[in-house]
Amino acid sequence: MMQDKVVVVTGAGRGIGRDIALLMAAEGARVVVNDLGGAADGSGSDQTPAGSVVQEILAKGGQAVANYESVASWASAHRIIECALDNFGRIDSVVNNAGILRDVIFHKMTEEQWHAVIDVHLNGAFFVSRAAAEHFRKQESSSYVHMTSTSGLIGNLGQANYSAAKLGIAALSKSIALDMRRYNVRSNCISPFAWSRMIGSIPTETPAQQARVKRLQTMETAKIAPVVVYLASDAAKDVTGQIFAVRSNEIFLMSQPRPTRGIHRSEGWTPQTVAEHAMPALRSSFVPLDISGDIFSWDPV
Repeated sequence: MMQDKVVVVTGAGRGIGRDIALLMAAEGARVVVNDLGGAADGSGSDQTPAGSVVQEILAKGGQAVANYESVASWASAHRIIECALDNFGRIDSVVNNAGILRDVIFHKMTEEQWHAVIDVHLNGAFFVSRAAAEHFRKQESSSYVHMTSTSGLIGNLGQANYSAAKLGIAALSKSIALDMRRYNVRSNCISPFAWSRMIGSIPTETPAQQARVKRLQTMETAKIAPVVVYLASDAAKDVTGQIFAVRSNEIFLMSQPRPTRGIHRSEGWTPQTVAEHAMPALRSSFVPLDISGDIFSWDPV
């Protein structure tokens, strides 16, 4: 499905990104395997993970090149895209998968913990996407696939930085889909459920957290890759601006915010009538304070 396409996969040295890169290559793509090689919290760097994935692809007869740049700056993100152009002459798809975690309860979160996660996830998705945009526009084709999370789409404890970044990515993807559709460029999100090195840092202090982690440990990272490859391929030419959750053998189309209930008062509102009339009328449709595990409460299929 990706024959002769050139794909950049960020964070492709391990976990979900590695499996995406391997399947892209198996489906005929020439792959830029991008990975800084840092720890799950973003610290450090190591060229081994990306290099190992490239060697796996080459050993199977595929084409790939390693790239060790960070996604978290404008300049380095442009160098990632330039790597594809220098080695393969074009760029057809970007998979924004790179990520880190700095989980901590909101009232104890530091400025550094906030910025570190926003920089890699949200800024990184923008920087790499933007670096590819001019090439996509000139080609009048191409696709983006971004990784969001139910931590942002639904909610989760102790992840204000990650949740904000991931919900921001969903909005970024929709904006790209709207702005770039005139050039036949598509943009979609996947919310993956899988056990990986990064997810391994999720807190397990409460029974609910322990149950969530136990459930995640049964889900393989390789289950995410087929949907990513499909969305990046020409077979998905009419699919854009969507959010899919992938959970083992399950694929879900996720809702996006729309009005669910409304009320009006012809003479306008006062604080008192809002309290006496509007809120009682709307209350039955309030969204509860769910977390991801409340909504996806069953064992993966």
